[in-house]
Amino acid sequence: MIIKNICRKTKIHPFFYVTAFIALITGNFKDFSVFMSLLIVHECGHILTGLRLKWNIESVWIFPFGALTIFKDHLNKPIKEELLIVFMGPLFQMLFYLFLLPYQIPNLENYHYGLLLFNLLPIIPLDGSKILVLIYQRFFSYFSSQFFLTLISIYTLIMLFLMSTHTLILYFIIIILISKTITEFKKRHILFSKFILERILYTFSFPKRKIIKGNKIKKMKRDTKHLFYINKNYITERVYLQKVFDFKGKKW
Repeated sequence: MIIKNICRKTKIHPFFYVTAFIALITGNFKDFSVFMSLLIVHECGHILTGLRLKWNIESVWIFPFGALTIFKDHLNKPIKEELLIVFMGPLFQMLFYLFLLPYQIPNLENYHYGLLLFNLLPIIPLDGSKILVLIYQRFFSYFSSQFFLTLISIYTLIMLFLMSTHTLILYFIIIILISKTITEFKKRHILFSKFILERILYTFSFPKRKIIKGNKIKKMKRDTKHLFYINKNYITERVYLQKVFDFKGKKW
């Protein structure tokens, strides 16, 4: 039942079929199959861990040079859970690579380490960007993390373009990554509003506490319960946020 549900949510990009066909007629389909097997096992690491932690999967996208699992869940989920989901992708891939190693499959090592290292680059939406932003959110505000991640992603894309051999495949990958980075940056205010609204609508238990002086909601952090100090009064996080979203009420 779970497998059937995941298959129904899996979407394959049209360019995947084009790439598979080109690999077939050029005699490179075996290499393509090896690469895609590593990629799929990698993504299964994210999916299975997410299911184990009871995260809701919205969709799974398969591209010719990567895959992406989109979770539809609270932005206020524990950072350690999200980190575990991210780390399990590379771990599954590594274990699968070690399993295949005795069979001496041609180019297996190149494909494995190429995929692993590329995926750990801090570029949206690669695993490296997720690890970096989760570490950042552990110490800094949620809102600033989106801006920080965009800057790091753009910088890494520029370095990738300058340092790599220029091919059509590289151009295609960079265009996709730039598109994802721009889309994520445009969504930052929507994501932050969702992050705040979740604090009003649901009850979360966080291990840390933080006092915010003034009405600076953009200083709010993940895994942290806040107390606002405004006009010499301490106001609980939920009371203050309810007031912020109640436009008919008086402003603090």
